[in-house]
Amino acid sequence: MRTILVMAAAALLAGCATPFGDLGIPAGTPRDQVIARAGQPTRASRIPSGERLVYSLQPWGRQAWVVDIDTSGRVSRVEQVMTEQHLARIQPGWTREQVENEFGPPGHVDRVASWDGPILNYRWRDRAYTDMWYWVYVDRQGVVRQAHPGVDYPVPGGDADGGAAKD
Repeated sequence: MRTILVMAAAALLAGCATPFGDLGIPAGTPRDQVIARAGQPTRASRIPSGERLVYSLQPWGRQAWVVDIDTSGRVSRVEQVMTEQHLARIQPGWTREQVENEFGPPGHVDRVASWDGPILNYRWRDRAYTDMWYWVYVDRQGVVRQAHPGVDYPVPGGDADGGAAKD
């Protein structure tokens, strides 16, 4: 019975694997090997310690990995950043560019009459496996003014992203 449970758990975990697994890229891996394994990043940007590659599964996925490359061209960090802990770091005063350098491009961008600027929408899943959104309100100058999580409630008759049905 124990063997069956272990095999079932392994199968379940394999079914949850992402295209990258946990990216499976150890520290010290050369940048060109990262690209060969994971493909072109969703976003690449310069950071003080070298370069950041973001591999995002937005707009439909709920994960994004950051691969930091040091000045010698080798991996110094790989981390899945679509988590409550990471998203909560977004604070008023950040720029849209900073947000996208940390998390990649948003899943989609909303505009509403009550806000004079774009609202960046990121999908993520909390520790209880609840599908969530993280909304980042950016003003017309590209500065974050507020950010907060919310539950991704499906809308009956809505489209696949939980939004209202489209005409």
